[in-house]
Amino acid sequence: MANTKSAQKRIRVTLRRTMENRRRRTFVRTAIRRFERLLKAGDREGAAAALRNVYRALDRAAQKGAIHRNRANRKKARLARRLEAAG
Repeated sequence: MANTKSAQKRIRVTLRRTMENRRRRTFVRTAIRRFERLLKAGDREGAAAALRNVYRALDRAAQKGAIHRNRANRKKARLARRLEAAG
């Protein structure tokens, strides 16, 4: 257990950030699953709309530091390729 007040605060802040980052990553994964479900169902217009939501979620998570910006860009490029291949 931490002994100093500053160390105790660091523990609290780290836990808060961990929970917020976990929430953001979960939001991204859910958006990707929605996109993939629409793509699999053959709904191209719905998948394109869902992809825009995925872009927003990825950009936000990268901006807040939940994921690395290169990872976000790589995910966006791969998902866009999948949408193009389906069309």
